[in-house]
Amino acid sequence: MKKLRISTHLGRDQATSTAFNRWRFVATAAALAAVSAMGLVTAAPASAAAKQTCGRLICVATAYQGTRYVQDITVTTRDGLPGTLRAFAGDYRGSKANDDSHVFYVNRELGQPGSGRLAVCGGLDRGGRVLENHCVLIP
Repeated sequence: MKKLRISTHLGRDQATSTAFNRWRFVATAAALAAVSAMGLVTAAPASAAAKQTCGRLICVATAYQGTRYVQDITVTTRDGLPGTLRAFAGDYRGSKANDDSHVFYVNRELGQPGSGRLAVCGGLDRGGRVLENHCVLIP
């Protein structure tokens, strides 16, 4: 069996190479950090906003850009009990979830520009009955 001998003493060329590799690693890490920071600064558009209102039984929150592009609608029950939650904006699409909190991903432009304020709504059904519909108006 052949034994390997590991030398802890680095020659002049090896020491220079190690220092260069360390400097290259630091420079690469700094460049990646700068690119990541710029990505974070430019990631969210200036017009992105969120709005929430609550009714007697449910809360409806929405994230939107501008006045027509809805990203998501979140409907939660205030009492924490499950029910069939609905979300709709502009046109009713019949989206339903049997839960006490649910996010409906929309990611689309709704309505016609210049047609007034957009209502983003949520609803709660229990036992086959509509208990509440509540809307958020987007400016």
